[in-house]
Amino acid sequence: MQIAVIGLGKIGLPLAAQFASKGHTVVGVDIAPDVVRLVNEAIEPFPGEAGLADALAEFVPAGALRATTDYADAVPTADAVVLVVPLFVDDDARPDFRSLDAATEELAAHLTPGTLVSYETTLPVGTTRDRWKPMLEKGSGLAEGIDFHVVFSPERVLTGRVFADLRKYPKLVGGLSPAGAERAVAFYAAVLDFDGRTDLPRPNGVWDLGSAEASELAKLAETTYRDVNIGLANQFARFAGAAGIDVQRVIEAANSQPYSHIHQPGIAVGGHCIPVYPRLYLWNDPDATVVRAAREANASMPAYTVGLLEGAFGDLTGARVAVLGAAYRGGVKETAFSGVFPTVAALRDRGAVPQVHDPLYSDDELAALGLDPYHLDEPVDAAVIQADHAGYAELGPDRLPGLRVLVDGRRISSADRWPGVTYRVIGRA
Repeated sequence: MQIAVIGLGKIGLPLAAQFASKGHTVVGVDIAPDVVRLVNEAIEPFPGEAGLADALAEFVPAGALRATTDYADAVPTADAVVLVVPLFVDDDARPDFRSLDAATEELAAHLTPGTLVSYETTLPVGTTRDRWKPMLEKGSGLAEGIDFHVVFSPERVLTGRVFADLRKYPKLVGGLSPAGAERAVAFYAAVLDFDGRTDLPRPNGVWDLGSAEASELAKLAETTYRDVNIGLANQFARFAGAAGIDVQRVIEAANSQPYSHIHQPGIAVGGHCIPVYPRLYLWNDPDATVVRAAREANASMPAYTVGLLEGAFGDLTGARVAVLGAAYRGGVKETAFSGVFPTVAALRDRGAVPQVHDPLYSDDELAALGLDPYHLDEPVDAAVIQADHAGYAELGPDRLPGLRVLVDGRRISSADRWPGVTYRVIGRA
């Protein structure tokens, strides 16, 4: 097949490489000229995605994968077009469709009969049918369901392990018609591989959910569940800490029973997915009080963690505090909705002088994010572990001279590594 992938970000580019690995010819479209140039030079434009560098080195020189900024160069010859353009959401749960609208309008202008169009960006329920179908029909002059087909098929992968996750999880699809769904099932069966999992209600592979709306809701449900679960874990942790109980032992005990799956509490919930998709769900269902309460509980955790630090340290006015980790999670160079920003803001509100360390970021990159860089071995009064980078588990007071208090927001270290330092974790007295 000839396949176009629109959006060569941390999901779209690995997807394009996966499609090429199955013998198809793939053209990626991106609005960033630097991304296009690097892809065409077989250089990964972002670090940290397992297997991506090798895939680019193999498929770009072979002519199976290339990139362009021009929709006219990619779309008219494509049998299938996959869109992975980001959708942003504000604090009031209002989606900002501008990037996706622009991509859809460009796609429509070059759409040809017989094409399958698949949206993989997570969307509010009803968007595929009520927004993208009319826009594509108007811009192309073609009729959906007759001249072309539109489906929704959410990405279900984590950055850093996209290729592994593509094999592990069923691929969900939902069409606007049975014929469109049939095309989508055949397409994804031809571009993906699946592990032989036996713990699923039906064989791993491509699952037709019956409608685009069901597929849209399935993605919102699985990510919103995680946010609600973490919010509950954070509530348990705050109570346990006040009651003199170690919440970790409680969670391990509860989860020994097969109907309990309590997640881990922590300083923040970050990334493009878990903090965002519950807001998309709330846009559809503003009366979802459980979802809203969980989102508020999780959003309050950075300030709560700084409160733990203040309780152990005392007045933070003028205190130099190292925040360890700018990334939203360990090992991934990404700051989308990272807890570093509300943590730094809460420290500044208390008069502290926060500085940020992250092994994945240069001083200039941290400064561009509005963060004052910190370097290990420099004097510091207190510290907060914000991201669970593997190296932070090996730190001790020799690398943070003068340290009096450490709050481990990810519970990746232990008190015995910090002699002479007051060590605190979330969910323990």
